[in-house]
Amino acid sequence: MQEILLTVTHPAGLHARPAALLVKAASGFKAEVTILKAGKPFNAKSILAVMSAGVRQGETIAVQAAGADEEEALAAVAALIQS
Repeated sequence: MQEILLTVTHPAGLHARPAALLVKAASGFKAEVTILKAGKPFNAKSILAVMSAGVRQGETIAVQAAGADEEEALAAVAALIQS
């Protein structure tokens, strides 16, 4: 399992369109991808879970990936959140 810390820069945070893009990116990998906000885990492959996390602009989250393609999954999610 690998983990990275990311600061959300999008003005809407991870709500609506950014959340949908994140779920689409995470779902393209076999690895389990999890967002951690304040220590609470949220499944990054579920739009309801990502939106219920309530991540806002400027907040720092941890993203974990575990599985065969975990490095690629983390790189894709990090690129999306940082863009």
